[in-house]
Amino acid sequence: MAEEAGDGLVISFNKHRSISDKNSRPTMNVVRCLAFPDATIYTIHRRTRVRPDPTYIDSFRIKYLPISGASAMHPFLSRRRFVLKSVAGALAIPVLPSVADDAIGKRSVVDVAPGAGVSAGRFVAIGNLLGFQRKQLFPETQGKEFETTKLLEPLEPLRDQMTVYRGLNHGLKGGHFAVHTFLSGVLHHEAKNRPDGNVTVDQFIADVIGKQTRFASLTVGCEGGIHGGCQLAWTRSGIRVAPITGPSALFEKLFIEDSLGQKEKQKIANGLQASILDSMVDEAKALSNQINREDNAKLDQYLSSVRDVEKRLQAKSQWVDQPKPMAPMGRPADRNTVHDLPLLYEMIALALQTDSTRVATLEIGGSFLPQDLGIDKSYHGLSHHGNEENAIADLIKLERYQIEHFGKFLTRLAEINDGDRSLLDSTAVLFGSGIADANSHTNDDLPIIMAGGGYGRGEFKQMKERVPLCNLYLDIIQRLGIPAESFGTSTGTFS
Repeated sequence: MAEEAGDGLVISFNKHRSISDKNSRPTMNVVRCLAFPDATIYTIHRRTRVRPDPTYIDSFRIKYLPISGASAMHPFLSRRRFVLKSVAGALAIPVLPSVADDAIGKRSVVDVAPGAGVSAGRFVAIGNLLGFQRKQLFPETQGKEFETTKLLEPLEPLRDQMTVYRGLNHGLKGGHFAVHTFLSGVLHHEAKNRPDGNVTVDQFIADVIGKQTRFASLTVGCEGGIHGGCQLAWTRSGIRVAPITGPSALFEKLFIEDSLGQKEKQKIANGLQASILDSMVDEAKALSNQINREDNAKLDQYLSSVRDVEKRLQAKSQWVDQPKPMAPMGRPADRNTVHDLPLLYEMIALALQTDSTRVATLEIGGSFLPQDLGIDKSYHGLSHHGNEENAIADLIKLERYQIEHFGKFLTRLAEINDGDRSLLDSTAVLFGSGIADANSHTNDDLPIIMAGGGYGRGEFKQMKERVPLCNLYLDIIQRLGIPAESFGTSTGTFS
């Protein structure tokens, strides 16, 4: 731990695995700031003989204490000045009107706030960690005349608003340990040699359109279960996006205003982070001429992380003094994932409706407990059903519950006006899993349902041959007006 007493900067490493550097070359440490928890910053130090491996650092926190000025904080920072400004000065961001109780489900706030996102494209992805029973999900008949299966039954009123796909995959193996590829198509340990790493489609989209809203994206999930936490969303730098873990925290993020003191602290934090970034870039330039080609490649990866943080910091700074929407309800209490699921969906709908974000993900993970639906067995254990009828029946109950509330979410979006159409018409919604059959650990033939956002065709599409799921993701990206030519493992576009 490195710590400075009194007013200033408190820095602490929780733990990391260090690798001895015999040549005593400059080292790179990972910095994770409380003020910017979804990003990772790399700093360069010349006073140590060890080089922490970013993969094994749990956390690095910076605590901001009351001070008279940023220059008093730390010698490392005082020699740098804050040079990051807004891209084009103060942006004219529209103030969102309050969300009154009687407005929910009737008129969207964007109806009365021109320029606040009316008819803007949006994207939501919902991922399940343990897949679905494909025999009970996929129809036999292709096209618009597909029959209603047991798992699709809760979505029957919405069949004209959705498309069911079969035969999409990432061409990967790994069972549970490949589920994290659901939205990227790339295994995390294979990402380092790819220009965009294992960035997920939500973060790819958020990097482009996220600067238009308070939150570039929202990631909702849990930190429990067999995978060690939510692994649905990943940045270009290979950093897992930590989730918002319950309705209470999500409510606070969306609707609770920071105090004046908190806002001032955030401004100082943003300035400090900008100073760190500026310092890193300068020192990296000096360092690049002193290291070999292999280390320069690593340095480029670290600088890519810096650029990602710079973009997010610039966007984030614009929102400190902008008011949040008025809460349409009281702050909810967390119960459990099963019973909280409807409320999480409702608040994601509100986040889209108030234009607080245009990108969101929800992972139904390890904290989704069968016991909360009256089934006294573990979810993971049930998924390895061995074709036992009672276990499959329990799984279908769990999966129908999830699909039922997915359907209610779609209905909710369809009821909200967004200009001259519904919010569902403006939002491409993906529902599925990165595992096809947990019983056999199969990642092929993934369960995929698309709704809204131009994907409401009322049909079942079965591929004649294997098609990369990333082709569909590329289609989603392009429909949102992002001029990308590829994504992940895509070989073209497919809708």
